[in-house]
Amino acid sequence: MTEPAFTPRVFSGIQPSGGLTLGNYLGALKRFVTMQDEGSHETVYCMVDLHAITVWQDPETLRRNTRELCAGFIASGVDPEKSILFNQSAVPEHAQLAWIFNCVARMGWMGRMTQWKDKAGKNAENASLGLFGYPALMAADILVYHATHVPVGEDQKQHLELTRDIAAKFNHDYKVDFFPITEPVIEGAATRVMSLRDGSKKMSKSDPSDASRINMTDDADAIARKIRKAKTDPEPLPDSAEGLADRPEARNLVNIYASLSEKTVDQVMAEVAGQQFGLFKPMLADLAVEKLAPISTEMARLMEDQAEIDKILARGAERAREITAPILAKAYEIVGMVGAEG
Repeated sequence: MTEPAFTPRVFSGIQPSGGLTLGNYLGALKRFVTMQDEGSHETVYCMVDLHAITVWQDPETLRRNTRELCAGFIASGVDPEKSILFNQSAVPEHAQLAWIFNCVARMGWMGRMTQWKDKAGKNAENASLGLFGYPALMAADILVYHATHVPVGEDQKQHLELTRDIAAKFNHDYKVDFFPITEPVIEGAATRVMSLRDGSKKMSKSDPSDASRINMTDDADAIARKIRKAKTDPEPLPDSAEGLADRPEARNLVNIYASLSEKTVDQVMAEVAGQQFGLFKPMLADLAVEKLAPISTEMARLMEDQAEIDKILARGAERAREITAPILAKAYEIVGMVGAEG
């Protein structure tokens, strides 16, 4: 059988749960812009507000966070004319396809998801059904666009593997080659940015210490101060990446520098080998301010005109539905829904 030809298309999304960090920028937004500007794929980027409500959200806060996230996308370089940019709940085909995938996916598959185990913990009986079914909605997010590639961090790789399993099972069960087997895109020196206070933990907006992260709304002074105070060790920087293996804080700062400067870790090591952190941290602080402060300034400007943000999101949703509506209609037809044939 001839393999079906799918339009090269990238899909990815971020939850509007508040507080974009440097980790979101280096691990996601910066890569989104690169893939957009390469022009080899259509790029579809989403504020996944349906995923956000798998845990309770204050409605007004969710609305603000969604708009702020949209501002963060645009300020980081995502162009709403080049990419499709929208919020998930404005495109109902996401939820509609997710129901079909709820009926394709198996309970055992969902129960093995490490994020479910981590987030539900010992309180699984009180966790929402939405949290348990989150990966099926994520699969629908991707496959309702027939997305061929998804940039993901290591922590989402298992969910993308499940997306591939769901696509393969749907195709097998209905004897079609309808959904692509989506490829993960995992690359870059700082795809997983760690806490500035503990190099063994991921940088997180939920960390009680604001000093543990750089927020994308931080001004230049805050960015520089947090980097100067970041935890390090007393040893000088080594001359190769291998020398960072057992030094998590040092490795994290070098990775951040490499990603912001568009260099490999080995290139950075060649430049700074033998330096103490007293010299390296000011270099990193200057670079971070140069790259990040303009983004925080532009985010603040965009948030002053929320009506314009809403207009951008509405237009993005219209463009998204031009793709999703026929794909969902065909999926309904394949499954056997009456009225879907025409």
